[in-house]
Amino acid sequence: MRVKVCGMTQQEQVESLADMGVTFAGFIFYPKSPRYVFKHMTTTQIRKENNINKVGVFVNATIEEVLHMVDECRLHIVQLHGDESPKYCEKIADYVSVVKAFRLSDNDSVEWMIRPYMDVCDMFMFDTMGAGYGGTGKKFDWSILKGTTIGKPFFLSGGIEPGDEENLKAFTEEPVAKALFAIDINSKFEVSPGIKDLEKIGQFVAKLRD
Repeated sequence: MRVKVCGMTQQEQVESLADMGVTFAGFIFYPKSPRYVFKHMTTTQIRKENNINKVGVFVNATIEEVLHMVDECRLHIVQLHGDESPKYCEKIADYVSVVKAFRLSDNDSVEWMIRPYMDVCDMFMFDTMGAGYGGTGKKFDWSILKGTTIGKPFFLSGGIEPGDEENLKAFTEEPVAKALFAIDINSKFEVSPGIKDLEKIGQFVAKLRD
């Protein structure tokens, strides 16, 4: 099972992820985030990271800004976590792979929400509804997805923490999980915002794959 660690801010920590079996490192390009990458790293430092797939997380940025950062940092994937329209996503997806994030509450119709984006995004991400933008750290109720047909590879996010490994394995047995592409982790594996607990991450990845 692939794992993405989001909110990376420390170069030496990024360099440790691949050795643990982590597939994706997420860098947040949203200035209002406590994990805003440019508080800690430069474009040159991000660009030189070549041992892991780099995901740039953006919130309502201009198309020009996103594409500029893709080039400057040599990002492999763009994750859109704001109110981006299907037309906006399509323009980005003409240049780089796009993950559109959806924050879900209990009564949302997943299939209705993703339908306008089916033909213009490469993958989806499902997270918990909350105030503001970006991840909330709140537990996502995976049962919302049961019985739905996603039709695209998707990332599962939303307050995933140490101890969730067996529940995640059980979720992979659900029909909807045929499209599960990766697990996205962040705040529950931190010492402080942007500073990861690498030991917890390593144990989590090992247990997932056990």
